[in-house]
Amino acid sequence: MIDLGKKIRELRLGNNLTQEELANRLELTKGYISQLENNLTSPSMQTLFSILEVLGTDVHEFFSIEEDQTVVFKKDDFYIKENEDLKHMVSWIVPNALKYEMEPIIIEIAPGGQSEIDDPHPGEEFGYVLEGQITLVYNKKRHIIRKGETFYYSANKEHYILNTSQHNAKVLWISTPPMF
Repeated sequence: MIDLGKKIRELRLGNNLTQEELANRLELTKGYISQLENNLTSPSMQTLFSILEVLGTDVHEFFSIEEDQTVVFKKDDFYIKENEDLKHMVSWIVPNALKYEMEPIIIEIAPGGQSEIDDPHPGEEFGYVLEGQITLVYNKKRHIIRKGETFYYSANKEHYILNTSQHNAKVLWISTPPMF
């Protein structure tokens, strides 16, 4: 069963509105909003529609029984895979990323290591070097990228990254659509 009052309160707070501000926008009283949020009264359909409009939602979204979307992921949620031959470790830092628009990973590459070689595919990729230095090979051209620098390209050419330095490298790498 949906807790109408709780959902209205959450939406109001999410919009940074006080009960009084919401009441004023709807030409209602603060006391009435308080009673709604505490489930002491029920709104008419027209009043509910007006409240939802002011709060930036609609009846369908308000009454959907979908679970709240997970927006925070912890280290325990990550999936990690090591590739000893290529001397790298990939951490998928958002579980089930295939259902999303983009897929972020963190790849750690030991000296002399590299990522898998990606064949051309639809989409775009972005990376941020967190530690060390890498060489991006994009369409057979090499680009050196240091800590604090980024790369961004259309993934329609062969691409991969290498670590030709003497130190470990760590890169946040994001692909859209998910490809890793």
